[in-house]
Amino acid sequence: GSSQSTAKGQADIDQNIELLRKDIRSGKKQLLAANLKLTDDQATKFWPVYDQYTAELTKIGDKKTALLKEYAEQWGTISDEQASSVIKRSLSLDGQVNQLRVKYLPIFSQAVPGKVVASFFQLDRYIQALIDIQLASQIPVVQAQE
Repeated sequence: GSSQSTAKGQADIDQNIELLRKDIRSGKKQLLAANLKLTDDQATKFWPVYDQYTAELTKIGDKKTALLKEYAEQWGTISDEQASSVIKRSLSLDGQVNQLRVKYLPIFSQAVPGKVVASFFQLDRYIQALIDIQLASQIPVVQAQE
């Protein structure tokens, strides 16, 4: 029936989101490699830290994705309380991303020179902003008044 087709539609959406996130992760690594221009010595120190950082960032991204799905399911029927809850959790996740960057700043700084670290974080924030814009464009705005 229709619940089966709805479940199939949701599964397709989930699969598309996962594929998009994988593409973004591999594209991000290529973009960073092209722009950071690491020496071989720097690369051997940088990429393991980057992979660790990305693994933790992905966990936060998983929570963001789950929150977006929850919001999408509630859209059109969302209550004031639900809307407030979504915003609070969204801001909390943004805070977790910033905390992760603060945590990794000294770790990256031990691996590569300061200018490389600065370039990395600039690019990381730029790419994250692009991802956020892409995701935001897929989400309908909450209607304040009925």
